[in-house]
Amino acid sequence: MNLRPRRTEEPEVNLTPLIDVVFLMLIFFMVSTTFLKESDLQVVLPQASGQPQEALPDVVELTIDAEGQYFLNGEKLLNTQTNTVRLALERVFAEGERPLVIRADKNTAHQAVVTAFDAAGQAGISRVSIATTPDEE
Repeated sequence: MNLRPRRTEEPEVNLTPLIDVVFLMLIFFMVSTTFLKESDLQVVLPQASGQPQEALPDVVELTIDAEGQYFLNGEKLLNTQTNTVRLALERVFAEGERPLVIRADKNTAHQAVVTAFDAAGQAGISRVSIATTPDEE
């Protein structure tokens, strides 16, 4: 008769096959997933009305030509970087708060207009508008 207590060994859990299966599932889902393009949304852009607005006295005009060059009240800015446009706007608006009108050529790159708005925001200008021409029907 054996009176010693039986020592039961703790069972070992081998995690290697589990890790292999998880990695295989991860690879499967990465390969089989399709990503939808969100750029397929239809956007309706605003149109300018043909009603003339009264001219505002003492406005600051930031003009952008088709090549992306900036002109502040008729004076050409040195370069097209946001910092340069911001510093020029801060210099002009140091004299007092006035409305800013951005006049961009219809062939101007969108980035140039966004840079102008970004520079105006960084300069603390709150009254910004865009000059348009009425549609010819």
